[in-house]
Amino acid sequence: MYKQDSIVIGGDDMENLEPVNAVQRMQDYIDNHIMEQITLNQLSKVAGYSAWHSARIFKNLLNKTPFEYIRAVRLSKAALVLRDEHPRVIDVAFDFVFDSHEGFTKAFSKQFGIAPRKYIKNAPPIGLFIPNSIHDYYLILKKGEKVMEEMKAKNTIFVQVVERPKRKVLLKRGLKATEYFGYCEEVGCDVWGVLTSVKEALYEPIGMWLPKKLIKEGTSKYVQGVELPLDFDKAIPEGFEIIDLPPCKMMVFQGEPYEDVNFMTEVSSLMKTIDNYNPKVYGFEWADDTALGFSLFQWDIEVILRQDQ
Repeated sequence: MYKQDSIVIGGDDMENLEPVNAVQRMQDYIDNHIMEQITLNQLSKVAGYSAWHSARIFKNLLNKTPFEYIRAVRLSKAALVLRDEHPRVIDVAFDFVFDSHEGFTKAFSKQFGIAPRKYIKNAPPIGLFIPNSIHDYYLILKKGEKVMEEMKAKNTIFVQVVERPKRKVLLKRGLKATEYFGYCEEVGCDVWGVLTSVKEALYEPIGMWLPKKLIKEGTSKYVQGVELPLDFDKAIPEGFEIIDLPPCKMMVFQGEPYEDVNFMTEVSSLMKTIDNYNPKVYGFEWADDTALGFSLFQWDIEVILRQDQ
């Protein structure tokens, strides 16, 4: 069984694409009508099944009922509006199809552990719900079973050196994970939602491979985090921690744009390019024992940053 952002795929679902496609159609409908009333009958029509069966396969694949999923998406989108635009709570409540200020406040507080009015004032990190495409994730899993041994670097890779100042990073450690899927199995991929919620973030969230000196006993090499300014002083979510990062130079390897379903292929290709790359040609050396490696996913472009000295 595989888990990712509350997506659960296992057993017969891995062999039958039609339920996956039906749930994807429901996801697409929800995304396109999130600020409107959405009924189970509407979802069942786009799924092509009865209301009962549509709700069943939705819960089976996404680990949430349609109602739970819609509410989590609405509240997360509303949280970003509150964080960035500071509107009246009542306006946001009505925009996201809540019947009253009180109902929205109760739902928001239950979802994130903080009242919306208080969140506007401080905007601490919260666990946003950021669903992924079930169809793309299914194909990534299926393709990932074969791709790792078959790939050869074939696309153009752009390389440049960038400088990063001293900064902090908010991160959550796993147990033994060395890559993304193992990390999700250990701690869950809802970590990304928390990292995305951090208003003060210098860049988007990142996957990181820690050097030996930063790995605590009994924790993973691969972690997820987000870089922060040195003056960040807000409360840290439970299970997370903040560490300092020194100034450094980083070598950026940027691949060509790709479709989400080619995730495993492109990452494998890019990693092979990095493994065969000789930084000494340009007067650098890898600092794998002391520095971080980053993985970014920007506008469907895989970017790997490897620190040098």
